[in-house]
Amino acid sequence: MKALSYHGSHHVQVDTVPDPVLQESDDLILRVTATAICGSDLHLYRGKVPQLKHGDILGHEFMGIVEETGSGVQNIKKGDRVVIPFVIACGSCFFCAQQQFSACETTNTGEGGLLNSKHIKPPAALFGFSHMYGGIPGGQAEFVRVPKANVGPLVVPSSLADEQVLFLSDILPTGYQAVLNAEVKPGSTLAIFGAGPVGLMAAACARMKGASKIYMIDHHAYRLEFARETYGIVPINFDDTDAAEFIISDTQGRGVDAVIDAVGFEAKGSALDTVLTGLKIESSSGSALRQCIAAVRRGGVVSVPGVYSGFIHGFLFGDAFDKGLTIRMGQTHVQKLMPELLGLIEEGKLRPDAIITHRMKLSEAAEAYKIFDKKEQDCRKVVLTPD
Repeated sequence: MKALSYHGSHHVQVDTVPDPVLQESDDLILRVTATAICGSDLHLYRGKVPQLKHGDILGHEFMGIVEETGSGVQNIKKGDRVVIPFVIACGSCFFCAQQQFSACETTNTGEGGLLNSKHIKPPAALFGFSHMYGGIPGGQAEFVRVPKANVGPLVVPSSLADEQVLFLSDILPTGYQAVLNAEVKPGSTLAIFGAGPVGLMAAACARMKGASKIYMIDHHAYRLEFARETYGIVPINFDDTDAAEFIISDTQGRGVDAVIDAVGFEAKGSALDTVLTGLKIESSSGSALRQCIAAVRRGGVVSVPGVYSGFIHGFLFGDAFDKGLTIRMGQTHVQKLMPELLGLIEEGKLRPDAIITHRMKLSEAAEAYKIFDKKEQDCRKVVLTPD
């Protein structure tokens, strides 16, 4: 089969690789009909995530048709059209029993990302990520082996096109969980840092939840303009304006009820951030988090769906304490949220496909990564289909 493989920083290519086969009784084999490039994939593409190996197959946003099932697969059959959550969960461990699927204790053979683990078990395995998270081949391919097929794959109705439901695999649940963690309700004020796909999904979900005012912070004018037209946000270009100062001034000197950091560890920071990251003195830029803490009101919530790793300087924990903030973060419990979100799509309350700008073939995936990474051609989101 053809699959998009990693061959070093900024070097991916479509290779011919062996077809996947069933390995466990609860596996299924999926024929991919649509897959997408996620902002998290760019961390891998740029060589920023440890334990990514030559030849690893990338991609964790995908869906398709079931080609084959193991003897232990109960609720999915050959021919079903399903969306696959990017988190691989067993469904029966301590955390899965609490629907905290991204904390599953049993699926990840890697070590996870904790620096001070004290031998705690790693979190769930992820498709198409590094070997820290299991090294499971991803979905930017013609076929995929899906482990734990009794927990997660969601059958979708034929009345909905692939593009309408594809983002149930990651960015829509991730944006929605960020909004739930931010406790957005009718009348809430919110600031979203990052107008990438997750930030846009958060804006869509926050608007659906009744947020009265949404500020969005980015430095790509085309992304901010799309968000303004589509979700009615107040755009702030951080190249021109101190976002936190503007938000404080615009909210009677108080700050917003909640902030969402949809940027993560590769946030564009100061010269000091750049130097410290380059010297490996810090693992992540703290620029976006510092702005989030500054922009939120006392007693507010900081919700962090953006990926972070290791340590950062200038976290300003004292400011968070002084303001009495609640901070929530972590990988998405996708399986928990998918059915509800599918219903909202069917009802027309969410249109995640609105953010798509580029539709390309799998054979063009390397060029698609370049376009998405460089923000060329006003690219917001790329969907790939097999040739």
